[in-house]
Amino acid sequence: MTSTAPAPTPLPPAAVQAERLIALGAHRIAGLTARGLCEAADRLPTGALLVVHPDRAPASALAPLLELGGKPGFVVADMTDVDAFEPIEAVELPAAPVYAVRGVERGDEMLNWSPDEALPAITAAGRTPLTLAEGIHWLLQCPDVLARNVCFMTIGSRLRKGDGRLDSRTPALWISNGTGRDGRERRGAPKVGWCWAGNRHTWLGFASATARAAV
Repeated sequence: MTSTAPAPTPLPPAAVQAERLIALGAHRIAGLTARGLCEAADRLPTGALLVVHPDRAPASALAPLLELGGKPGFVVADMTDVDAFEPIEAVELPAAPVYAVRGVERGDEMLNWSPDEALPAITAAGRTPLTLAEGIHWLLQCPDVLARNVCFMTIGSRLRKGDGRLDSRTPALWISNGTGRDGRERRGAPKVGWCWAGNRHTWLGFASATARAAV
């Protein structure tokens, strides 16, 4: 399926990304100083996304900072364990409080693929799937990355059960229709939710990147 949505706006310069996170209070959530975050941004490669490690700024704390059309983001009611979703074995996060993610793409060419189908294609292309926290950071900088009927999954994060098997849920970011437990007041709001690993959805692609590096 081919997307007809406009391409997302480019990432802002590193200093602007740091200012945005500071204005939202993300540095306080992470226990970082504003100066420290700005200094990290000074080392960010050109065109890269500035990400605070999820150990310091979990998805549950960042999701409410999202905003679209004046409506704040939220985590779906049946994902109370959102922060237990961790990087899959193929994804290694830098051991640093702040790191860079390069070559971020929304993955529109994989709309209507299942997560089980998309992951091998992403890795075969020499790319790495975004984690949920990385996807949220991208939306904090570029809210228009979420477009009606063109949103994305972040299959770099999965929940592992006690017996070692992966939970069948895969996290995703899309725009709420205000139905069910979301509530009508949340129609149009950015939403952290999940889909089954074997299911396809016409409005969900698969976000990925080329590399991660400490800054």
